[in-house]
Amino acid sequence: MTDPMSPLVVFAAYRQRLQAVLDAADLAPVAELAEALRTCWAEGRSVYLCGNGGSAGNAVHLANDFVYGAAGGRRPGLRAHALAANTAVLTCLANDTDYSQVFSLQLSVFAAPGDILIVLSGSGNSPNILKAIETGAALGMRTFGVLGFSGGRAKAMLDTPIHFPVDDMQISEDLQLMVGHMAMQWLSLQSAGEG
Repeated sequence: MTDPMSPLVVFAAYRQRLQAVLDAADLAPVAELAEALRTCWAEGRSVYLCGNGGSAGNAVHLANDFVYGAAGGRRPGLRAHALAANTAVLTCLANDTDYSQVFSLQLSVFAAPGDILIVLSGSGNSPNILKAIETGAALGMRTFGVLGFSGGRAKAMLDTPIHFPVDDMQISEDLQLMVGHMAMQWLSLQSAGEG
């Protein structure tokens, strides 16, 4: 009899949940993000990414991929910035204002119309994510988000939500990276073809 708590059983169940979400996914919004990133890159505009916890780590990871990986060293990459990367700014804003403003206040300083905001959120309900979307919209940015669970309030606020309805934070975070990597690989192919 197979132990239901055996690592292999647990891993197989995780793989099945992830695969089921991928099989049901609509990738059209991911293609829309990739095209928007390509336009942003061609016009020399900036991309800002934000998230909390593991999603903040994913934002830093994907900013790196867009800065270097998309161009593969053939030419300068995208101007991509992870808003959780500067701990001095993040802790200053959290301490001196309110944690709900740690991303929106940075956007109000750095972002410009036509730039892109990508929010990464499991719930889609974090106050700092919602304020970032509001600020991005007010600044004339294009707003995208990779969301899990129900999509939360963010889903209706974004120009383009990329929503995976899965009630599992780790799978939600896996999908954030997958979306970013899909876009990055497509951009890299475009860059190679233009080089």
